[in-house]
Amino acid sequence: MSINQTQIAQQVVESILAQKLSPGERLGEQELADLFGVSRTLVREALMQLQARGFVEVRSRRGWYVVEPSVEDARDAFSARRIIESGILADAGRPLQTVTRRLRAHIADEQQAIEGADAATRAFLLADFHVCLAEAMGHRSLSDILRDLTARTTLAASLYQSQHAASQSCAEHAAIVEALEADNTTLARERMLAHIGQVEGALNPGQPLVRDRLRESLAPLTGQRTKAASIDLG
Repeated sequence: MSINQTQIAQQVVESILAQKLSPGERLGEQELADLFGVSRTLVREALMQLQARGFVEVRSRRGWYVVEPSVEDARDAFSARRIIESGILADAGRPLQTVTRRLRAHIADEQQAIEGADAATRAFLLADFHVCLAEAMGHRSLSDILRDLTARTTLAASLYQSQHAASQSCAEHAAIVEALEADNTTLARERMLAHIGQVEGALNPGQPLVRDRLRESLAPLTGQRTKAASIDLG
């Protein structure tokens, strides 16, 4: 089945969310072309799209690389997330019962992934909770923006060696949903802001682990929710 540049770009972003692509990792045009079974021209278009979204950069005479966000870039992305996610919770577009049912199912998947050995699926689901929340609340446009912002903060967490444990994130997600179940959006917003602050506060200056394992990085994940189902990845 044919794949377009938007699907390639989305697959790269989803691999960032799954922490399968590291900051500073090289993205070879020919390797990507072989991996997806497309031309280098199509790959280059996808990479240019990712460059415009702030995920990749061109290094002179060296090729394409996943960006390594500065501390300022990381702070900016977290700040944007606080504004958007607190705003989403202040403006429920759908009945909260419908929202919480979907989020509870998502948290159950998070817990199952934490108990298992699939670190990539675990990382993806924990990041995807925030996108799932936006979608469940009826904010499709904001969910796309939030996916990119969450991927940026995921890169920061990888680069700056975040100490925020997966089990802690899952528990904080559950606390947000508990507030929504109690029809207390004010408390839900407070808990969301506290959660984002905890994740940001867990960042530590550190050196990125540069990998050159593109095929492994872009391998499909099992049991995850993606938009490009035909090229299901992570």
